[in-house]
Amino acid sequence: MSREFDDAALEKLEVVIPNLNWRYSGGTAVNRTIAPLIAKRWRAAWLGPDRPDGIAALSVRDLLRLRFRPPRNRKVRIWHARRNVEMIAGLALNLLGYRFALIFNSASQRPKTWLTSFLIARMDALIATSEAAARYIGRPATVVLHGIDVDLYVPPADRRAAFARSGLPGKYAIGAFGRVRRQKGSDLFIEAMCRLLPRYPDFSAVVIGLVTVDDRPFVEGLKQRIAAAGLTDRIRFLGELPVEDVPLWYQRISIYVFASRVEGFGLTILEAMAAGDAVVASRAGAAEMIIADGDDGILTPVGDADALVGALEPLMREPERIEAMGARGRAVVASRFSRDREADEISAVYRQVWGARKG
Repeated sequence: MSREFDDAALEKLEVVIPNLNWRYSGGTAVNRTIAPLIAKRWRAAWLGPDRPDGIAALSVRDLLRLRFRPPRNRKVRIWHARRNVEMIAGLALNLLGYRFALIFNSASQRPKTWLTSFLIARMDALIATSEAAARYIGRPATVVLHGIDVDLYVPPADRRAAFARSGLPGKYAIGAFGRVRRQKGSDLFIEAMCRLLPRYPDFSAVVIGLVTVDDRPFVEGLKQRIAAAGLTDRIRFLGELPVEDVPLWYQRISIYVFASRVEGFGLTILEAMAAGDAVVASRAGAAEMIIADGDDGILTPVGDADALVGALEPLMREPERIEAMGARGRAVVASRFSRDREADEISAVYRQVWGARKG
């Protein structure tokens, strides 16, 4: 699928999914998840690094040739952006004579900068990943909740055996995945672990995610806190792992902690629930839209380490509760947050955009 397009294939191309970020991020992960399903519904191509299987690669050379290959089956092609740089690129291409309808997918739940607002005003259609994100866009947007691959993120056949392969001490693990930084509540997670693990020797903790140069002093402070608590062997930082290894770690842990202070959506909540983990989440991102507090997960106030400790301790004291909560969480994700549902709703936006074009 990496070969270049011939002229006929270029003319039939309907959707371009740009991924113009050279560092792997949450936005890239979302793009990788949904792009192959878009490609099953439309003639679509991926522009940029980290292309997933299931969608063709559009090279820079292909993109240049596309300027002289008007769409054969549609009035315009879709350019589906998720970042400012991708909106800018779409606008620039149209100034050069390309025929793109520009769609922006927003997950952010904070006021937009002047640049983002300027770019949004020039989009043909907008998609928000939650009602909360839609309120910050400033224009009408279609809400399309994220979906995940429930066949990839699955409970293990034997969680004890999966944990044993982790190399962590004890019987159970608690995990926090994603970039290690204050915004993600990494300090709240470490504070809770330093207070709880001494009381519950059967538990260990693992932190998985990228540490940027800017965040290294913050992470060093966390490691010093861990060392002072005498927990260096029981709280491990594994760094950024290959994408294909992450589902295995959801199977190795029993409890997943989402402690973000600020979040666009919080896709890791869905991944953990699909894997049958009991999830304790702050009320950030889409957590309140996903979790029924006390049933298929537990919600806590944002930025509150005491509340996080209070939510985790009953599960650690009675580990038999974890499996039942995890099973309920898995059922919720399978019924409401599938990738196919997300791809169908995005496709409906594409059809609306194409239908609105008169010439």
